[in-house]
Amino acid sequence: MAEDMKVLNALDSAKTQWYHFTAIIIAGMGFFTDAYDLFCISLVTKLLGRIYYHVDGSSKPGSLPPNVSAAINGVAFCGTIVGQLFFGWIGDKIGRKKVYGITLMIMSICSIASGLSFGREPKTVMATLCFFRFWLGFGIGGDYPLSATIMSEYANKKTRGAFIAAVFAMQGFGILAGGIFAIIISAAFEASFKAPAYQVDPLGSTVPQADYVWRIILMVGSLPALLTYYWRMKMPETARYTALVAKNVKQATADMEKVMQVDIGTEQKEPAVSAVKSGNEFGLFTKKFLNRHGLHLLGTTSTWFLLDIAYYSQNLFQKDIFSAIGWIPAAKTMNAIEEVQKIARAQTLIALCSTVPGYWFTVFLIDRIGRFKIQVIGFTMMTVFMFALAIPYHHWTLPGHHIGFVVLYSLTFFFANFGPNATTFVVPAEIFPARLRSTCHGISAAWGKLGAMVGAFGFLYLAQPQDKTKADAGYPAGIGVRNSLIVLGVVNLLGLFFTFLVPESKGKSLEEMSRENEDSSEEGAEVENHNRTVPV
Repeated sequence: MAEDMKVLNALDSAKTQWYHFTAIIIAGMGFFTDAYDLFCISLVTKLLGRIYYHVDGSSKPGSLPPNVSAAINGVAFCGTIVGQLFFGWIGDKIGRKKVYGITLMIMSICSIASGLSFGREPKTVMATLCFFRFWLGFGIGGDYPLSATIMSEYANKKTRGAFIAAVFAMQGFGILAGGIFAIIISAAFEASFKAPAYQVDPLGSTVPQADYVWRIILMVGSLPALLTYYWRMKMPETARYTALVAKNVKQATADMEKVMQVDIGTEQKEPAVSAVKSGNEFGLFTKKFLNRHGLHLLGTTSTWFLLDIAYYSQNLFQKDIFSAIGWIPAAKTMNAIEEVQKIARAQTLIALCSTVPGYWFTVFLIDRIGRFKIQVIGFTMMTVFMFALAIPYHHWTLPGHHIGFVVLYSLTFFFANFGPNATTFVVPAEIFPARLRSTCHGISAAWGKLGAMVGAFGFLYLAQPQDKTKADAGYPAGIGVRNSLIVLGVVNLLGLFFTFLVPESKGKSLEEMSRENEDSSEEGAEVENHNRTVPV
């Protein structure tokens, strides 16, 4: 087994080189696309309501019925969960590299297809949009376990956390790009096709060309993915998979010598491990896995689940919060394209001020202060700010106090990203054995997306006013925004408690965390004994 460890030790102690940065960009582009696609849909939903659900004589512009809105927002999440579980499992079965290009292709094709629709009826447009967004989610889901695992297996142990976090931080740029592109497109259409506000001319406020705006925004999501496809296909399989799972140390060494441009110089012979069936090849559903990693898996799944309840309830419904506090004018005072521009502006501002800086704070500090501390600080601050928003909620809605609300709201986001949003992605890629790493990351991520669905749809119904007459069309009465924020505060507090199940992996090698190095030495001893007893 020494040969195994030699190539892995070379990776662990490698200096930061150009190949590390190319790996970040190649893996990160998937997340750029993910974030662009998942968040630009929230810009488009109000426009779709105006175009396809206009009601003659209504004082308010058309809006998507609750079930359609839930389907459009939720169907991508369903696809993501399936993709995370499927590609997580297949990434361990046949290798990360083999399926890495497929996820990107699915994302690109479905991004383009979600902007095309068969027929002009609202029903057919929404049905095709939902169908392709499900498969888009499927591709996005596959990117989670594969990108995290590939990056963690390529990285050295000193800066591994920063590299995995940097891949995830590309999401911040994806959100920014979505916002900026929507502002540019809507400004261009607004200038070319002038339209009155809804209250002046209900029908004329939505120009026929507005139908192109949402399609262009959705379809452009395929470009970054397409651009990195070629490089993804050229990446070699990770050495840890080749050496520890496929048991081909010679190949792993050759691959890494090419990538790192160094001579690792292992003896060019196959290890004698195959002579003995290892007792350490335990599977996911075994007692040994439960004893070793059961609590770790509970920790990674529960923290990701709880975080995403809070994170997505805010993120997808930002525009409603902005409207509630008066940052975005009443819908009837704007035309359709102007509304897209105003929502995109608010969302981009939040991303610029809190989302993107939060991600990069994590990248710079994760290997200095560790994953555990960042996650504890993040959940603690999110809890504090949620309660600070919720308890004096009436105060924040009064004129003149909006800026205070937005500052606290931005800080909540900042500490989600400089906190559990990044660490819940990093840790599952570090603490499980190589042959189960991608599967366990996929399971953790799928629980996260389940939390996102609870957050997104739970909040949609919960945040409705308690007075049924004031609730949005088609929704039952809820518990109001204030009580919803209190619930989210409690969710964050639970996340803090579950963080204590997750071990710290800062500065340790992957084999040390998963205890595969202990297994190797046991196996080595076993092979040695076997060789002594077998007559030559």
